[in-house]
Amino acid sequence: MSIVPDVLWINTSPSLQCFHRPLLCYLSHHLTVAQWEYCQTQDEPCSLDVALGLLHNYLQSCDRPVHLVGHSTSGLLGLLYARRYPDKVKSLTLLAVGADPALDWQAHYYNHRKIMSRQRVLTSMAYNLFGSQDKCTINSIIKRLQKDLYCSLSPHSFLQRVSLPASGVPVPLMVCGGTDDIIIESADLQGWKDYLKAGDRLWLCPQGKHFFHYFQYQLVGEQIIDFWQFTQQSALLHASLLL
Repeated sequence: MSIVPDVLWINTSPSLQCFHRPLLCYLSHHLTVAQWEYCQTQDEPCSLDVALGLLHNYLQSCDRPVHLVGHSTSGLLGLLYARRYPDKVKSLTLLAVGADPALDWQAHYYNHRKIMSRQRVLTSMAYNLFGSQDKCTINSIIKRLQKDLYCSLSPHSFLQRVSLPASGVPVPLMVCGGTDDIIIESADLQGWKDYLKAGDRLWLCPQGKHFFHYFQYQLVGEQIIDFWQFTQQSALLHASLLL
């Protein structure tokens, strides 16, 4: 019999998965963490609905709600799922997801591609996303970003940029961002304030850029664990008041 996880990490960008591992490892010392991965092939049309259906098929096997966590477009998928199936979600934690949840690094990439070469934009994005790194590391990041253009669920393309309306979610919500993230800037994060419920949280990591949870995994992990503990205590208190 399979073990039902406490936490489900959603990953829609397989080529960038390595940057999530430090935080996943930290969280797994506190709760049972599972990963759900979606890989987009070049021959398939990008469909959030298809991914939602596959995610729901997986969560149907879980006999209790789980904590959902996702970074960027993975967080977007988690957000859409929590809105559609709130009874399956104990809480939702979004990393680098703005009030327009469709905004991601690829939206910036395609915007700059209109005036710059592919290699130049990828090089610029590598530095913007991860900060100053040695040449070997930057080249490795560029290769991963290039693969992400073909294999991730991002709804953006050279021909269109997608925007989704800002809205809340009926489950406990935590939104995390980086103060020096140029993809999801402070204004994008502050836009969540109009949709936060009592008990929801908006937290900014002091540094780490777009992948702040990679560079500051312990600090981010501590904040997420504290939110989950608060959510659990609130649920127990609510249940006791109903008795």
